[in-house]
Amino acid sequence: MRRVLLALAVIAASVGLAPMTADAAPGFSTAYQRIPGAGGTEIGAVVLTPTGQGAGPFPLVVMPSSWGVPNVEYVGQGSKLATAGFQVISYSSRGFWDSAGGIDIAGPPTVADVSKIIDWADDNTPADTSKVAAVGISYGAGVSLIASAQDPRIKAVGALSGWADLIASLNPNDTVNLQSVAALLALGNLTGRPGPELQSLQTKFVVGRYDEAIAEAQALAPVRSAATVVDRINANRPAIFLANAFEDSIFPPTQYTDFFTRLTGPKRLLFAHGDHATPEATGAIGLPNETWDELAPWLRHYLTGADNGADGEAPVQLKSQRGVWRGYPNWAAVGSPRTSYLSKPAGLSRTGGLQANASTGWSNGIGAGVPTVADSGVAILSGALQGLLSIPTGVGTPLVDRTFAGVWSGPAYSSAVVLNGSPRLHVTVTPSGRDTSLFAYLYDVDALGVGSLVSHKPFTLRGATPGKALPIDLRLEATSWEVAAGHHLVLVVDTVDPRYLGRSSLGTTVAFSSPAGDPSWLSVPVT
Repeated sequence: MRRVLLALAVIAASVGLAPMTADAAPGFSTAYQRIPGAGGTEIGAVVLTPTGQGAGPFPLVVMPSSWGVPNVEYVGQGSKLATAGFQVISYSSRGFWDSAGGIDIAGPPTVADVSKIIDWADDNTPADTSKVAAVGISYGAGVSLIASAQDPRIKAVGALSGWADLIASLNPNDTVNLQSVAALLALGNLTGRPGPELQSLQTKFVVGRYDEAIAEAQALAPVRSAATVVDRINANRPAIFLANAFEDSIFPPTQYTDFFTRLTGPKRLLFAHGDHATPEATGAIGLPNETWDELAPWLRHYLTGADNGADGEAPVQLKSQRGVWRGYPNWAAVGSPRTSYLSKPAGLSRTGGLQANASTGWSNGIGAGVPTVADSGVAILSGALQGLLSIPTGVGTPLVDRTFAGVWSGPAYSSAVVLNGSPRLHVTVTPSGRDTSLFAYLYDVDALGVGSLVSHKPFTLRGATPGKALPIDLRLEATSWEVAAGHHLVLVVDTVDPRYLGRSSLGTTVAFSSPAGDPSWLSVPVT
């Protein structure tokens, strides 16, 4: 396996192996190294060193690999960075492929490996370890963020399609992201060696001891979440570059917006449509890519002080589903909330309204535990189709069975609007069972009733008192979505979604209501 990985790295970087003369154009050399990580665990790494650019020292870019991906993941982008004068070390994360140890789910040893890589670079390469960036996709992104809290030598971070809050990502509102968790477990076993923590979690998950697995994950998550150590990150003041996809089915965007808002140092946030890692995957292998094209100048500015304008752009950049980028000074400025009130579903269609005035005193019951045609799609696939081919997760809204879903429809827009930010739903629910999962979907619907999924979010009630009304507040995932003139919004709430491990039981019910003094409403941020 080690020889295969080295061969791949050499092929991808062969241009950097040519003999250099004194007046040669900038290039790089490539070497495969076994680097001692935390506790002496050997880490398999590809080391790219600038050539034809003087003796250095060169700013250092450390690149931990994604979950299940070997160290050749970043060789394409790493070759560009090395040619541009960065010392680059791309390595397989602990427990995966050619790196020893066990997968500890971004635990302290995996995070400490970043510092050990920096130490090794200081002793063995012409790196300037006072100017270090940690850059990664997915698992590498999460590890890089946490490492920036531990090691003040890290002056810049590129965290692409990562997480800041592990539980909010994989167990949103107490609803396990079943498809994503299953995929991560399978990939971990296929490409690596699960450590004790991962072995324990997957054993409980596979045999159906879900509550125990969730409790264990909740205990493990804080030390594995950058949100827990944001104060230490702020104290170190690295320049944080965050990027993600609106439809990311593993690490959804709102947990990143919360983290971004709490950062006090230099920061940038880029969101585009797509699923997990799809906006930046092509850039990792060296192809032209919008995200990496923004990240590279960011690294150069904050590691070398280059006056390249990287610090002058609007910190928040959002790309709509129609491919339009828009910039904002902060997350709070991306959209102004526009509130509509839910009215009682009525008539033959059993559809409620989204209206300007509050409507109270009504109740509408549905059966629980039965799916409808409304759902969030298939993890990875559905979001990728949206991002790459502009094929949304769709639904025929007249076909949504009102026996098992609440449906509310708004008026058609007279002119186009842009939904920017996180929609919010406030509604009172009365479950007949102790455990009930709810799934809210917001659709952009045309005149024929064909809806495109704009955003969604799960919410699970656990241990509720049957028959007792409970007000809930639900923040849907962030988006940037252009609604055409003549289209309208439709809100659907049902109780089953195949992407998630729901808790709704057949034979139970849930009622939606809008009590006097506490009307139910939907707030959509609009620009």
